[in-house]
Amino acid sequence: MNSDELKLIDEHVDELRERYSQLNELISDPDMIAQQGKWQKHVKEHARIEDIIAIYDQLSAARENLDEAEELAEESSDSQDAEWIQQEISSLQAEINSLWVRLQEKLVPVDERDEKDVILEIRAGAGGDEASLFASDLFRMYSRYVERQGWRMEAISTNPTDVGGFREVIASISGDEVYSTLRFESGVHRVQRVPSTESGGRIHTSTATVAVLPEAQEIDVEIDPGDIEIDTFQASGPGGQHVNKTESAVRLTHTPTGIVVSCQDEKSQHRNRAQALKILRARLLDRYERQQQEKMARQRRSQVGTGDRSERIRTYNFPQNRVTDHRIEVTVRRLDAVMDGELSLLIDELRAARKAELLQQVVSG
Repeated sequence: MNSDELKLIDEHVDELRERYSQLNELISDPDMIAQQGKWQKHVKEHARIEDIIAIYDQLSAARENLDEAEELAEESSDSQDAEWIQQEISSLQAEINSLWVRLQEKLVPVDERDEKDVILEIRAGAGGDEASLFASDLFRMYSRYVERQGWRMEAISTNPTDVGGFREVIASISGDEVYSTLRFESGVHRVQRVPSTESGGRIHTSTATVAVLPEAQEIDVEIDPGDIEIDTFQASGPGGQHVNKTESAVRLTHTPTGIVVSCQDEKSQHRNRAQALKILRARLLDRYERQQQEKMARQRRSQVGTGDRSERIRTYNFPQNRVTDHRIEVTVRRLDAVMDGELSLLIDELRAARKAELLQQVVSG
């Protein structure tokens, strides 16, 4: 903790005090209270800033006490007093260091999406049948991880292949801090292994793409019903087999953006429509946020990457039983465990890297 860092923190906390006063008025306004969604966001922000100010004030008081103790130490000629004062100085220094760490952690910008549930989309990439099998393996990996976390996963839409893989699978995942945990899974996942169909024992490389989209509520994305074209058709399975004879499958086309979403896994047309709308809302929010990020391209990229779906983020090497995350250059030689759902071996490292990057941004201004 140097003088430059303290000056930056002092200025930032002054700004937060002004925002705190504004929020006091907002959360007491009857008109705002009536808008529960916005009101709850303001209440959360208010509580967060209140914590920051409280820790900052404790830190300021401890720094003042330390200055006084150090002055006493210089003035005191009594050995017993000097020993007591030195103990007090050591205690205050430890308190200041602890409060400084807590303050930095609290100052890390809060991403409102972190607590959201997500829409998980996995698609087979390059590699034909082997890519579809890998997409299926990834879906199982995430399913097992969800079980370990005590979350809930529900398949929304699947497009299986004749070999037992998936061209595409879409699922919703709900639980505590799902997006903050899975946010960096988005990107290109590469697998190196001998396909089950390969008689010569040659290692092939295939890919699958993963997208983790924060689930959007109506308060996040407003969709004009007139902007949606709705088509219904008969659901079908692998090889064109009809799952049912009624037109329960639904296709939504958002005409302003051209985004198309199809759902056919549910027997009810109403249920398929609701699931398709959930996916469409998440994709529209993702599209909007990506446009905003492009406008802010001058900002430096995060240490753990952008999470862009075009970015190769990880390689799963089966012959060597290792998986490597290329964004943080971490290799885990327990691929079998990772594929069985022990994703925390990688996710914990990714979250730690992100936290360290954000903390650095805070103290550097």
